[in-house]
Amino acid sequence: MTSDSTNVDDQESQRLREDAECSRPWKLWGTYLSERQWGTVREDYSADGDVWKYFPHEHARSRAYRWGEDGLLGWCDRDCRLCFSVALWNGRDPILKERLFGLANPQGNHGEDVKELYYYLDALPTHSYCKALYKYPQQEFPYQQLIDENHKRTRYQPEYELPDTGIFNSNQYFDVFIEYAKAAPDDIYIRVTVTNRASNSAEIHLLPTLWFRNTWSWGAIEEETAIKPQLVRQDDVLHAMHDQLGNYFFSADPSMVKPEWLFTENETNTQRLFDVKNTQPFVKDAFHDAVIHGRGDAVNLAQTGTKAAVHYKMSVPAKGSVVLRLRLSADSAVIPFDRAFDSLFEQRHSEADAFYRQRVVVNADDARFHVARSAYAGMLWSKQFYHLVQSRWQKGDPTQIAPPPEHAQFNAEWQHLYAREVLSMPDKWEFPYFCSWDSAFHCVSLSQVDPLFAKFQLVMFLREWYMHRNGQLPAYEFKFSDVNPPVHAWAVWRVYRLPLESSERDVAFLERCFQKLLLNFTWWVNREDNNGNNLFTGGFLGLDNIGVFDRSKPMPMGGELEQVDGTGWMAFYCIHMLSMSLELARHDDVYEDIASKFLEHFGAITHAINHAGGNGLWDPVDGFYYDTLRFDDHREPLRIRSVVGFVPMFAATLIHRESVRQFSGFVRRAEWEAKYRHDMMDNVLELNNGQSQYLLTVPTREQLERMLARLFDEDEFLSPFGIRSLSKIHAEHPYIYKLEGRDYSVDYEPGEGTSNMFGGNSNWRGPVWFPINYLILESLRVYHRFYGENFRVEFPTRSGNWMTLGEAARNLSLRLQSLFIPDRNGRRPCHGDDSRYANDAAWCDLLLFNEYYHADTGRGCGASHQTGWTALVADLINLEKFWTKR
Repeated sequence: MTSDSTNVDDQESQRLREDAECSRPWKLWGTYLSERQWGTVREDYSADGDVWKYFPHEHARSRAYRWGEDGLLGWCDRDCRLCFSVALWNGRDPILKERLFGLANPQGNHGEDVKELYYYLDALPTHSYCKALYKYPQQEFPYQQLIDENHKRTRYQPEYELPDTGIFNSNQYFDVFIEYAKAAPDDIYIRVTVTNRASNSAEIHLLPTLWFRNTWSWGAIEEETAIKPQLVRQDDVLHAMHDQLGNYFFSADPSMVKPEWLFTENETNTQRLFDVKNTQPFVKDAFHDAVIHGRGDAVNLAQTGTKAAVHYKMSVPAKGSVVLRLRLSADSAVIPFDRAFDSLFEQRHSEADAFYRQRVVVNADDARFHVARSAYAGMLWSKQFYHLVQSRWQKGDPTQIAPPPEHAQFNAEWQHLYAREVLSMPDKWEFPYFCSWDSAFHCVSLSQVDPLFAKFQLVMFLREWYMHRNGQLPAYEFKFSDVNPPVHAWAVWRVYRLPLESSERDVAFLERCFQKLLLNFTWWVNREDNNGNNLFTGGFLGLDNIGVFDRSKPMPMGGELEQVDGTGWMAFYCIHMLSMSLELARHDDVYEDIASKFLEHFGAITHAINHAGGNGLWDPVDGFYYDTLRFDDHREPLRIRSVVGFVPMFAATLIHRESVRQFSGFVRRAEWEAKYRHDMMDNVLELNNGQSQYLLTVPTREQLERMLARLFDEDEFLSPFGIRSLSKIHAEHPYIYKLEGRDYSVDYEPGEGTSNMFGGNSNWRGPVWFPINYLILESLRVYHRFYGENFRVEFPTRSGNWMTLGEAARNLSLRLQSLFIPDRNGRRPCHGDDSRYANDAAWCDLLLFNEYYHADTGRGCGASHQTGWTALVADLINLEKFWTKR
């Protein structure tokens, strides 16, 4: 066990410093293993791009992956060379439980959907302590029932989930807790605790499994190793040999019942999948045959290979537990299971308590502390090794059958993309690939616990092996060329400003990002402002089905769509580039000129959205911003009241007069713009009390007042749990656009969507989404700092309850937090109607952080572990520390 001299309160911070200084690589190992590698674009070599059909779940146990690995709450090194996870068997399932099961996109009535119950319970940023839980039924897992029932259901019905099968009703299940604790960067203790929740004893098979990612079968130069890695049993220790990673030794607790050692190769079973004779006798799915079907010849009796498992068969007493201890270490001389084994877990858990109490979540009550701690655990567990070399993927590998010619068309213009990093994923099962605008929100949350990793990820997407030569950032692997909201600059600015003392801020990081963001900003201006009128398009912009038409495609009637969100996002981009350039000008005065440029650009965008063609995209009758169809001879607003109409208010920032006094060139330029081009700068405002600061914003005060009256109206956008993505008014008054005898409509859908747009697993037509709510809160606080007590709103509208914008922001924040806070009966709205989460001690502290939330009930919807941006709730809980000290 480590002998760090610092006390328990400082040890995780010390480890973070040591890792940053490269003196001790504490992040060499972590929970970086994906939870779904099958059904991804990376593993698809088909002609039609049907990833779910090309590599289905049925193939996952038998087919070697090309670009990564997956497992059940697993562990691997940062290059995913050596992997660990636990396989389970209850004696009834047709296959081992090696990975999480879920429906492919065509199978689910609302798109792809994991059908398991698992929870991330705790984690430290160096992964020196991590804990998770998997609930494993003792009856046969209902694979086919889940497929069949969801197939029967329409998009208008709820998803059929694992608890709906009744398999947990009699408590006939195991709680499988998996914990990892590091004694040193390359010395990992593993503890698996299996608790039987049933009233009768039950038998379970545990197979702790260690394997090498297959890097030897493809003939790709960048993947080749000089020597094929090997696992060899030496008495009761498994020796793992890798020419790059080095030697590791895997030990199993000798106090347990003597296990059976199983060995095979991480190679595809071509006989089972393709009716082609295997080139060797031992293949990836051998343990299924050995354990379930009793085929001893399926495994290598010489006890060597690239995949190995320690097979335990044990009886767990009723309401009791068994504990399995394992160790993976680079030191062959250690005593694997001395008396310090369990005490290390207790020490690391205490360090985690101290880290979160003293450095992240300040002054939170126990309920909110638990929510924030769980959110950060989910963020850290969602870090994943992501590997894709686009040029190699398109051509195929030298030792494999060449992919069909049609394969090369997918992401063809992104030949340069080379990804081989541990990155933060939106959801390691439903979205096990980076999404660039999700990532920006991830980094803001991650910066609270691991600012260095947040900076790394922000810089990484701006590097030449991700960013296109034309300046575009890749969206996600399904289509790198899709356009996501330009929130990267905002995230960079937020992460940069996190240290409250300016002397602690990383100017080099800011400048490094700023230079590349200039390229991206230029791409936006040249590509998405086709008419040069400062009204931007952009496409679906991450909001999927929010519009009446698929905004990523040409409009069915011709014309062009002038987008409120596209234009508002660009104003948002401008103000953060302006803020960054002024900050950099403190260190290099050449940035003054760039600041002036962004001030001018912001004025042009603001003028266009408010005045182009008369009123721009602003509707003075409704008091709202609408997308507008632009034809050669006229413009036609699409009067859909959605959160799109609030994006312009995000573009708000304060410039303190005293802070820019030193920038004489910038000040002179700003004054000239205000004097001679006041029509373009009509939203640059000054405070009356001493003229101490400027407010740059898109909406005027009058426009803002009218927008907020709708935002805080419970009959429109304000739900008990945050801001709806679509006005509730559309429930009784759907928006209908008639074209060539066909009605295109948008109506209020507070939960899962009924549209098949974008695969049917997304919905921006009513639910509460955290990223948009978070930016609304941020902008409200900016406006409050400017207007102060002089700007008051009714919250809710027509309630007679008037308050400042700061108080309104606090109330909105509490509504968002209430999704996860138990009421007097122990019920958390996010759990819906499942009473177990309120009444059963084995369930009541468990939290999921969903993709979005039912606007009327608060039930979690969509991806069940999209902690990435829903972890923003932890920042809301920490509001006093996070916002008021700025």
